[in-house]
Amino acid sequence: MKIYPRHIEQDLLQRLHNFPVVGITGPRQAGKTTLAKNIVKDTGREALYLDLELPSDLNRLRNAELFLKENEEKLVIIDEVQRKPELFPLLRALIDQHRVPGRFLILGSASPELLRQSSETLAGRISYLELTPFHFKELPDSDFKKHWLRGGFPPTLFSLTDEAAFQWIQDFITTFIERDLPQFGLNAPAQTLRTLLQMLTGVHANLLNQEMLANSLGLTSPTVKRYLSYLENTYFIRYLLPWHINIGKRLVKTPKLFYRDSGVLHQLSSITNSSDLIGHQLAGSSWEGYVVQQVIANLPQNLLPYFYRTKDGSELDLVLVKGNHPIMALEIKMSSNPTLSKGTRIAHQDVGKPPLYIVTPHEGDYPMDENIRVCDLKYLLEKL
Repeated sequence: MKIYPRHIEQDLLQRLHNFPVVGITGPRQAGKTTLAKNIVKDTGREALYLDLELPSDLNRLRNAELFLKENEEKLVIIDEVQRKPELFPLLRALIDQHRVPGRFLILGSASPELLRQSSETLAGRISYLELTPFHFKELPDSDFKKHWLRGGFPPTLFSLTDEAAFQWIQDFITTFIERDLPQFGLNAPAQTLRTLLQMLTGVHANLLNQEMLANSLGLTSPTVKRYLSYLENTYFIRYLLPWHINIGKRLVKTPKLFYRDSGVLHQLSSITNSSDLIGHQLAGSSWEGYVVQQVIANLPQNLLPYFYRTKDGSELDLVLVKGNHPIMALEIKMSSNPTLSKGTRIAHQDVGKPPLYIVTPHEGDYPMDENIRVCDLKYLLEKL
């Protein structure tokens, strides 16, 4: 399998030279282990790799303090660190005794927020980076249609056939429900979680209605909120918040929900090939979610993503904000000959008429109007 550089590599190296601990978080199978092992040769350090899913490596940490002190001159990589949260206070103590950059590189399949719920904080000692599944810009010779269909997890992206790719995703979802979520503390019936995930395919790229989900599942709204929190913190879904500005209009304040990986969305929607996808009723929302994920994965830290919608229906799919000022807006459409509604033009004016890109899955770009351009995904990502 060809090895593609990951976009966070240089940032990771820089942080290893500045922080005692660097944490790489992201969903399972996104490539965290491969990245960590590949980056070692660039650090100039001897490294020790521990996989906490292996009984042999867990056994080496039976007396963790002694073991880690004996290896304090090495870069210690601890994979699946969430399996042993009692390590966090020990890491904190060891760092305070011998504070040098690049002592530990920890890998976890959950957000820093979820890791902190069950562990001693390493605030001031750790810098976190998120590794997503492969995004389009990391695959310069890739067909975006294949990437959109299968998603970005390496085992799916590099499978020889669509059938093999979606079999992997099916197994991945089962493992996620039956093993990963309980490991993080979500003790819920597997069938309830599976039903929730399938219901969320209809919510994808739409406003979240927790009460509707709760009623459909026969659960309370707080219970559904807790389930969704775990899905968010394990990088399965994301919320996109609405942009609020003081324009004297009634604005939507409910977030939109997206599956982070298009392949997972498609598997849960029984979409397993390109023909299924293009003809499916979810094609438009799938394309919107795919573009949103690609944009967010490539955003510089000083840009924040939102959507904009008023109660009367004026809307922009994505607004990129720097400081308190929208600097770019996106409308995401399936059509090869897109048009803009009156509501979109009003929304564009509401947010100050920044450059507006209408992103379609069709090659080419051309101006539609002053400060408005139709373009494909590749063109858009070059502008970020």
